[in-house]
Amino acid sequence: MSIQSSVKQKGGQSARKQSPVPPQSKGEEILDNVKDAVTSEWDYKIALAVITILAVITRFWGIGHPNEVVFDEVHFGKFASYYLQRTYFFDVHPPFGKLLFALMGWFVGYDGHFLFDNIGDSYISNNVPYVAFRALPAILGSLTVPTVFLIMWESGYSLPAALVSAGLVLFDNAHIGQTRLILLDATLVFAMSVSVLCYVRFYKMRRDPFSRKWWKWLLLTGVALSCVISTKYVGSFTFFTIGSAVAIDLWGLLDVKRKEGALSLPEFGKHFVARLVGLIIVPFLFYLFWFQVHFAILSRSGPGDDFMTPEFQSTLSDNIMSSQAVGINYHDAIAIKHKETKTYLHSHPDRYPLRYDDGRVSSQGQQVTGYPFSDTNNHWEILPAQLFDESNKLDHQVTQGDFVRLRHIVTDTYLLTHDVASPYYPTNQEYTTVDVNEAYGARVNDTLFEIKIENAKAGQQFKSMSGHFKLIHMPTRVAMWTHTTPLPDWGYKQAEINGNKNIQQSSNVWYVDEIPSIPAGSERLIKEPKKVKHIPFLKKYFELQRAIFFHNNALTSSHPYASQPIQWPFLLRGVSFWTQNDTKQQIYFLGNPLGWWIASSLLAVFAGIIGADQLSLRRGIDTLDARTRSRLYDSTGFFFLCWAAHYLPFYLMGRQLFLHHYLPAHLASALVTGALLEFICNIDAVALDDSITTLATTDGKSSKKDGNIKKAVAPGFAKRNLTARERMGWNTLVTLWSAAAAVMAVVIGGWWYFLPLTYGKPGLDPAQVNARKWLGYDLHFAK
Repeated sequence: MSIQSSVKQKGGQSARKQSPVPPQSKGEEILDNVKDAVTSEWDYKIALAVITILAVITRFWGIGHPNEVVFDEVHFGKFASYYLQRTYFFDVHPPFGKLLFALMGWFVGYDGHFLFDNIGDSYISNNVPYVAFRALPAILGSLTVPTVFLIMWESGYSLPAALVSAGLVLFDNAHIGQTRLILLDATLVFAMSVSVLCYVRFYKMRRDPFSRKWWKWLLLTGVALSCVISTKYVGSFTFFTIGSAVAIDLWGLLDVKRKEGALSLPEFGKHFVARLVGLIIVPFLFYLFWFQVHFAILSRSGPGDDFMTPEFQSTLSDNIMSSQAVGINYHDAIAIKHKETKTYLHSHPDRYPLRYDDGRVSSQGQQVTGYPFSDTNNHWEILPAQLFDESNKLDHQVTQGDFVRLRHIVTDTYLLTHDVASPYYPTNQEYTTVDVNEAYGARVNDTLFEIKIENAKAGQQFKSMSGHFKLIHMPTRVAMWTHTTPLPDWGYKQAEINGNKNIQQSSNVWYVDEIPSIPAGSERLIKEPKKVKHIPFLKKYFELQRAIFFHNNALTSSHPYASQPIQWPFLLRGVSFWTQNDTKQQIYFLGNPLGWWIASSLLAVFAGIIGADQLSLRRGIDTLDARTRSRLYDSTGFFFLCWAAHYLPFYLMGRQLFLHHYLPAHLASALVTGALLEFICNIDAVALDDSITTLATTDGKSSKKDGNIKKAVAPGFAKRNLTARERMGWNTLVTLWSAAAAVMAVVIGGWWYFLPLTYGKPGLDPAQVNARKWLGYDLHFAK
């Protein structure tokens, strides 16, 4: 779908000469000029100023309350502090939005000493400039409202329609609540709305391709898109929205029957390349730029180290893994730790039960488990594959690709895996141990394991801490693996160790945490200061991307306030952000129910209108003129596509989802609401064609000259003897304003009623709380 073509230019006039869609009927022209006669450019500008002021007031009022850490401020405030400390951290979101918070902290002289560890921690006692941090999303949230208004104005909609769309965002409790806290969604939603606005402006320049303004709005669209996806990866939905419109636009340019004249293939190629550069290459370069800034700032070792490879960690100063790494020799006693779960490879004399709960039979061998604490039962001697060869000598180093045996020191048994199902995974292999006679006798091969160091070169020495590795069983080629589900009581609730047939799985990685056999003061413990290494930017970028997408997809655990996409348009429940027992105050993240239900209802109405129109056309009944249909499909349809693209993909996700994921889609639904309200209230312009030959009549003379119609309208309206058709046009505008006023009255009422839950004050008594539990709103202090 493309942006509808009847777009506003300065002066409030419709740019109809630029329209590729069918020309207006006479009745439509009358209606548009009636609108222009009673609505000037200054009316739009005054309305824009008023809603901007109201947006600032609603976002900034009482922004210092509460003076405590609220909900996800524990994450994004912490990340800003890490940036200011230059300490490496890991997050599943791209860096742009977090860098803005760090910049705001830097502006006010904050040093990042507070780490936002717990919800409810005091900002005042810890001397944190939290109001400055919260001011950033409040500014962006305030600017989002006039941006919505501008989208409607630039798309050619009337003033009441533009006010309804902007008002649905202005007086929405969810948008207000999310933009008053240290959260990323204000940046995301603002960048998304600016992307749509810039594309509308670019589309308006389609009659003047490759001009200065054409390039300006094309490149600004690309920059805005880069800000969306550089804040959160759900910004890709905005790319899909704009990309779909661009694809349809290009398909139209390819048509040899274009009214504006066919383009040659070289000319079409120029259009294609320009959009490729402006909307793909430029955004991607800006997106990469923020990661470059991210890596440049975070130069010190920090809590994000564990998510990265040893090679990546070697680029960070003060990294423990690099500075404390010790080369491992054969016959060293080592403690092996799982990278993700932090459990040690452990064994004890107890044996597996004969049968598991599901009836499967075990080997009844010695248990091998994962244990979270330091213990002598975690110690294993690393031995060469053969008893008598050069590697069996003392001080012989273990290297990449070596085949080794692991002897459990306390029980003097050898690690083994075999083709017996593990306790929890029938497809995975059980790990156990056997005595020396079996280890070097009948089961010699089953005790052999290969050391596969991550990203290692041939012959590279195996080291503690920095040597992340996979332990691959030689005969069966399974990788040693563990997980978080504890064993039953017979396994003392410890972790299961099993053989994973998917050896490429990233959670198969282990490292040597300590070498207890090396005595204190040994020369092996004396290390020269390590120099910080350098690896190429793209290598660091791709490694971080793999980690981000892996952990993003792993966010599948339940959360008490998680919700499903089907619940969002109907606002069935919200999220508790903050409570204070003494004052009975709470912040409950919830949209304006009345506004959301109106917007969701009109989404259904739009779908119904499109369906009815298509059905009528199939039966040969054409109830809409060509231009009205084009406006409905192209403009309102584009907004509907924007809603669908930002909403429907969430049904395909298996990760945790929350109500705030619907905010971009809600903004798009507000655009649909304003556009559809104008459509519904419009007069039947086609019916006017039969009887009207002029709009403004002064002294019985008609003003038919193009460009003079608007000038003639004002005097015509000054007269009381309007024709019936003229009064119909006027009544349509009155109806539109009345409908807009009614919608906004309802929306403002809902906003006001739920304000105490949005601003966290005043506190409500149980009766007042229960009065606001309209649906499944699990509010606090209801008793």
